[in-house]
Amino acid sequence: MAAPVIAVIDNGICNLRSVTKALEAVGADVRVVHKPADVEVADADGLVLPGVGALEDCVASLKASGLAETVRAWIKADRPFLGVCLGMQALFDYSEEGGKTEGLGIFPGKVVRFLRPPEFKIPHMGWNTVRFTQPNSPLAAGLLSDGEAFYFVHSFHCVPADPALVLAECDYGGVFTAAIARGRCFATQFHPEKSQAKGLQIYRNFADAAAAPVALSV
Repeated sequence: MAAPVIAVIDNGICNLRSVTKALEAVGADVRVVHKPADVEVADADGLVLPGVGALEDCVASLKASGLAETVRAWIKADRPFLGVCLGMQALFDYSEEGGKTEGLGIFPGKVVRFLRPPEFKIPHMGWNTVRFTQPNSPLAAGLLSDGEAFYFVHSFHCVPADPALVLAECDYGGVFTAAIARGRCFATQFHPEKSQAKGLQIYRNFADAAAAPVALSV
């Protein structure tokens, strides 16, 4: 079987090298893309949107390059998509960051600042365990349903309007959404590329999902 072609969006504010190296390590053929035409040329099986830093900069970069519409169309068509950190937060209506920052509005919901007791330092940074809440999700294949540890770095967290969107939860002075999934669209608040073997399993699962043929309804 040919290696799945995975297009990774370079929006200028992501840990691009770590993400591409992780995908290559699990056997993906990685193509870095900067504009919609790059995605078309790549003829990709999957699309990844990583990001670190400020959501406003991430969304502004996507809109300026035209890739915001590419992401919307890709997810609408139920093609394999993976958002990482800001790439997850960008999918919602808005964030409290910077007062109120508009997102891509692909899923109803908001991104809110952590409000935690003083003993819980913000940003939430370091290893924490998650509980997968969607049974049989392809992104969680080969992982425990509860107790796997991943690496987080964030001061805001997503609150989907539809609880059924939640793929995984994490507890940090209160439960928050650690990952989402709908169809073949997935996104994680944690950084798989910083999460050693378990993070590589996430990327391997996404590459497998991208390579899998679409089931036809009869």
